[in-house]
Amino acid sequence: MSFVITIGREYGSGGRYIASELAKKLNVNFYDGKLLEKVAEKAGFSLDYVQSNDEKKDNYFFGYNMFSSEVMSAAQRVATEQFKVIEHLAQTESCVIVGRCSNYILRDHNNVVNVFIYAQMKEKIARAVKYYNLKEKKAKEMIEKIDKQRASYFNFFTNMKWGRRENYDLCINSSIGIKECTDLIIQYLKYRFPNENI
Repeated sequence: MSFVITIGREYGSGGRYIASELAKKLNVNFYDGKLLEKVAEKAGFSLDYVQSNDEKKDNYFFGYNMFSSEVMSAAQRVATEQFKVIEHLAQTESCVIVGRCSNYILRDHNNVVNVFIYAQMKEKIARAVKYYNLKEKKAKEMIEKIDKQRASYFNFFTNMKWGRRENYDLCINSSIGIKECTDLIIQYLKYRFPNENI
């Protein structure tokens, strides 16, 4: 049986690094930037077009059904194609998928584990300063801006609230460390899928 792990994350929490390490340890594909490449290829969009409209929503078309025949914004077109690719991946392979409402898109799949990675603001700032070469004030502004954008995107395309614990199987504070978070998720997988060789 194939399985999928979706990783929602606060900016600066290390969620992407955890997802990447998890995929390596499990020897499965890791979809973040790679997902955008698949979307571009399957939908016939340029990669630049997909990247510039990734995890965004447009207020102008707020209220239109993304699956209806109404004219869609660029962000909605990209999101719709992403959701198709995510659904296809869940049916064809084991993998780790970062963001893109993947926990919502795959909510009816029994082979999916949904994880949300968060951290205290001071820890997120420290990580942003270290890895993104930002000053503390700028790092805090960036964290608040991107988390607001992610929440807005998620809440717009789903009927759930971003980061709410009831929407995930595991919510993990990354202050315990990247390796420790990864090991914790793998341990959960072993409990969840006892008959699989994980």
